[in-house]
Amino acid sequence: MSEAPRRANPIELPLARCQPSHVRLAVDGPVATVTLDRPEKKNPLTFESYRELADLFTACRQDEAVKAVVLTGAGGNFSSGGDVFEIIGPLTEMDTRGLAAFTRLTGELVKAMRACPQPILAAVDGVCAGAGAILAMAADLRIATTRARVAFLFNKVGLAGCDMGACAILPRIIGQGRAAELLYSGRFMSAEEGERWGFFSRIVPADRLLAEAAATAREIADGPSFAHAMTKRMLALEWAMSVEDAIEAEAIAQALCMTTEDFARAYRAFAARQKPAFQGN
Repeated sequence: MSEAPRRANPIELPLARCQPSHVRLAVDGPVATVTLDRPEKKNPLTFESYRELADLFTACRQDEAVKAVVLTGAGGNFSSGGDVFEIIGPLTEMDTRGLAAFTRLTGELVKAMRACPQPILAAVDGVCAGAGAILAMAADLRIATTRARVAFLFNKVGLAGCDMGACAILPRIIGQGRAAELLYSGRFMSAEEGERWGFFSRIVPADRLLAEAAATAREIADGPSFAHAMTKRMLALEWAMSVEDAIEAEAIAQALCMTTEDFARAYRAFAARQKPAFQGN
């Protein structure tokens, strides 16, 4: 049986239409790279960049051509978090309604990252602090350089560690006790410590970070994208399930994956002793 042809016109590329002015977007085939791009200030976040990032990851949900996303920072740092003068200063002048609108906006960014079906890989160099640490945490995978330093600094500005899902997500990555230490202390976690604790998948030389991230993203993009999206979805849903419910949910999820052409395509390639060329259908 011959391979089904690729669709000539997948859903029009929402990411290609996005023109962010506070972050940098590049789409190279199936991999999109989002770069926090204020290197002179270690890539802080602003009201505008929060919204742009949330919009970009929301657009990913409708983009069939992009299969993986790399999130990184320019100039040797990931992100120093919320800009002191452009965010924290104005927040001190807001009323409760305005503050709640802001904290919900930041939470929407994490929700958008978790809801987009494409795996997100954070490529972390240098400072990764505050809301920047949250963005790395909210990614599906994290690669670091030896210079990476991660801190959840909220207590340093008089705030709780429960910011943008940190108290829910961070313990599931590194464990409750370690997460509590970082959230109570606000101290920096080194790259080596982060790798040992499971926050980082691996550490690479600084001059190889983007190349390694792009290669990993490309490897993911070459896989079965429907199945990857299902894996990401189930990793999120099963947090709140019993083991018994999770096993049943996975049975249904896997049965759906077995209806895809990629599943049949993999069998035909195996039978022919070839590598399958997944197409996401």
